Amino acid sequence: MEELPELETYTFVADEFIEIIGANENNLNNISVKIPRNKLVVITGLSGSGKSSLAFDTLYAEGQRRYMETFSAYARQFIGAMDRPEVEKIDGLSPVISIEQKTTAWNPRSTVGTTTEIYDFLRLLYARVGDAFSYVTGEKMVKYTEEQIIEHALGNFEGKKI
Repeated sequence: MEELPELETYTFVADEFIEIIGANENNLNNISVKIPRNKLVVITGLSGSGKSSLAFDTLYAEGQRRYMETFSAYARQFIGAMDRPEVEKIDGLSPVISIEQKTTAWNPRSTVGTTTEIYDFLRLLYARVGDAFSYVTGEKMVKYTEEQIIEHALGNFEGKKI
């Protein structure tokens, strides 16, 4: 049997960077930049230099627009069209969230989850999808319908005071 040649592996730019080409949103003047992925990146500059335009009006807006495109045509009719930011091209952009620059009172118990308001959605997701176990017995808990509870009560407690 013939041995297959070893496959070469390629690293795509989108795997390592978010690449923005020709951004012209608000204060931005045809800038192009590569932002490393999976790293802590800080955008700094003078007031009015375009930091928020790059982060919110370009990256976040394009990420949201792409996310909305994944919805069905029926769902999109209720959301409305989202404008494409003034940018030539953005590569390597994965789903995005944004933490607004709020001047609200700081709470020492705030987390990224509570600040982005994703915490409540995650709680709901885990409550609906996850399995509950009894902390006393360790057994998996079972969900009964209203009819099953009534049937059980009538079958086991008929003629008894509940």
